[in-house]
Amino acid sequence: MLVIPGHVSRDTCDGWTRRDLLRVGGSAMIGVTLADLFAWQKASANSQISGGPGWNKAKSVILLYLQGGPSHLDLWDPKDNVPDNVRSVFKAIPTKLPGVRVTEVLPRLAQVTDKLTFIRSMSYTPVGLFNHTAAMYQMLTGYTTDKVSPSGQLEPPTPKDFPNIGSNVARLKPPDVPMLPFVMMPRPLQESNVVNKGGTAGFLGRAYDPYYLFPPGDDMDMNKMDRIKVDDLQLRPETSALRLSNRGKLRDLIASGMPEIDQAVKKYDLDEYYQKALSLVVSGRAREAFDLTKEPEKLRDRYGRNTFGQCCLLARRLVEAGTRFVEVNWPKVANSDNHSWDTHAGLSYRIKNQAAPLLDAGLSTLLEDLDDRGLLSETLVVAVGEFGRAPQRGVSTSGNENQDDGRDHWPYCYTAVIAGAGVKRGFVWGKSDKTASAPIENPVHPCDLLATIYYSLGIDPATIVYNHLNQPRELVKGEIIHGILS
Repeated sequence: MLVIPGHVSRDTCDGWTRRDLLRVGGSAMIGVTLADLFAWQKASANSQISGGPGWNKAKSVILLYLQGGPSHLDLWDPKDNVPDNVRSVFKAIPTKLPGVRVTEVLPRLAQVTDKLTFIRSMSYTPVGLFNHTAAMYQMLTGYTTDKVSPSGQLEPPTPKDFPNIGSNVARLKPPDVPMLPFVMMPRPLQESNVVNKGGTAGFLGRAYDPYYLFPPGDDMDMNKMDRIKVDDLQLRPETSALRLSNRGKLRDLIASGMPEIDQAVKKYDLDEYYQKALSLVVSGRAREAFDLTKEPEKLRDRYGRNTFGQCCLLARRLVEAGTRFVEVNWPKVANSDNHSWDTHAGLSYRIKNQAAPLLDAGLSTLLEDLDDRGLLSETLVVAVGEFGRAPQRGVSTSGNENQDDGRDHWPYCYTAVIAGAGVKRGFVWGKSDKTASAPIENPVHPCDLLATIYYSLGIDPATIVYNHLNQPRELVKGEIIHGILS
């Protein structure tokens, strides 16, 4: 259930109290959530940015969050003429971009590099951010936290947290059609027992939490997306669409008999927003978007019959239906084995046979599918993790043990992939040094990447939000990467 802001007062950090919940037929929770959520549509701050290349080109964002920290050296920034313990165990192969190579584990992505930009100079110097949770929190909120242990672990999510970028987008730029504004799947962010830190709306309130689509099944269950349930978005069998609409009319009748209350809330346009929420429940737009069986079997095969591939396909269906922000978290707990990107050991097998095939099929097909449908020009696709991996195999950089066939955490240099919505096609931004240890051209901080996402959506990154102490804070303190935009 999401908790929704209501009348103006001093009771909460953003100047809003909590309103009584409205119940809409059998799907009461989703009705009230969306009714109040739509009420924020007019709350966007006045932007200080009037335009420019890439400004407001994105109608929606698909963030493929590769929790665990993919090895840039073993995926999309391979190096030659380096010591054996630096060189990737995989061969480098050419791509559609002259002189630009990836490793052999990404053969399909190599054929769509004309649709994307590689940012090979992602970099930051950690302050207690050597491990996953703190680094994920920074990557997804744009802020560090006060409570970071020496190991980089954080406390569990709290209402004091900074919001996930998708929550800020849901508040400042909700959909213009009756559709879920922010969806997160197929599992929460996680390092050890710290679950979903950086994956909530934090001090914005639960109204702006994502719609969490976390199907049952463990991380090795590749068929869990075939069992997704969206019960919140459907009526009870005994509640027909007509009956629900009639309840809406009854609400209007009651409201018309209470002129004092009606006048008091007039400026919030409750009728308009209530009708939008009601139409989502009645129309079934969201339920249709979640139905993967509507897609051709061959296309589902191309995406990959696995959790990540089917999430990429569902992300396309959601933005096509009007969802503003979709976050697909890598479907394996960050610090773990098998197809996790946290390759302290067994890198050769795990990347080649487990993680890379999922990424290669899912990401490449998503870009092709969006482009074929004419959606890539208005959909921003970003694939990034919280950091890269150490240049030297078998060397400890974060206090973790690493085998000869493993790399430790490395925030000083890594790669992000970004495409669509005004991002240059067939382009490389930034350059790493000869061992991919540090940027030597155009370093990009994670906050710069977030600022660019906001900018692409037509949201000024300097827009002020108020935290739990009613203190003003920018959405993110970062520089827009104008060089990748056209």
